[in-house]
Amino acid sequence: MSTPQPVVIARDLTKRFGDFVAVDHVSFQVYEGEVVGYLGPNGSGKTTTIRMLLGLLLPSEGEARVLGYDVRTQAEAIRPRVGYMSQRFALYDELTVWENMTFYAGVYGVREGKRVEEVARALGLWRIRNLQARVLPTGWRQRLALATAVLHRPRLIFLDEPTSGVDPPTRRAFWDLIYQLVEQGITAFVTTHYMDEAEYCHRVGIMHQGRLLAMDAPSRLKEEALPGRVWDVWARPLLRALEALEAREDVLRAVLARDHIRILTRPEVHPRGLRRWMQGQGLQVARIQPGDPTLEDVFLALAGGGS
Repeated sequence: MSTPQPVVIARDLTKRFGDFVAVDHVSFQVYEGEVVGYLGPNGSGKTTTIRMLLGLLLPSEGEARVLGYDVRTQAEAIRPRVGYMSQRFALYDELTVWENMTFYAGVYGVREGKRVEEVARALGLWRIRNLQARVLPTGWRQRLALATAVLHRPRLIFLDEPTSGVDPPTRRAFWDLIYQLVEQGITAFVTTHYMDEAEYCHRVGIMHQGRLLAMDAPSRLKEEALPGRVWDVWARPLLRALEALEAREDVLRAVLARDHIRILTRPEVHPRGLRRWMQGQGLQVARIQPGDPTLEDVFLALAGGGS
């Protein structure tokens, strides 16, 4: 079996807008056949990274190659070979689903009517092909936008916050579509601010204030990126328990999690000792149990909430 080759190589990729550093010396690779998530809050530099990789923005420093082409000097060769679904994907509301797809097929130089039908059927759009785009719910508009991005058989697709603003079941269905495309040989680079979505990815890059803090498989990040252990604590009074835990030096982070408190502690903390200490503070402790680390725990730890 051949070793997957990198389809994206970024080295010290940097973008400044005046004194503001939007992307700060980011380096990573994306390999063929992967789904790579680029996770971070709005304003963390995710979209700016994609726009540099597409050749739509010139890097201030660093370099990148996409499908072997240099983003500085060969941007015109990159764009026809990749698919791009932007945050504000452009659909023509007065056109039908079929007319939108046919239009974008023409833009990409796809003259095969069979290809449009093939994509429409694969993404579940065939039965609504005669509806105007204006009447489609958000989830179906996103399907249509994705369809227009893959009509020309790209090897690599960039999806920028593709599920923003839709309900969890629709988001899950959209990720199923992404994996259908990956099974057909497409590599996907997906930005998101939803922590649960990042769990679907082969690897996840965590962005914060323009910096790439880590990139690895979700399971490995949860094993290796946390500086301590996660515990779930049920205690009363809840808010006073939270304040007490926040004040402890060996508690790196404490947050409310519905009816209990989720804490990240130094490795040496033991639940029996923690329980005795809390009871000494006049708190009623129902139980303390190990918590399953999440990517939210990892993000908050790496971004400064657990250091």
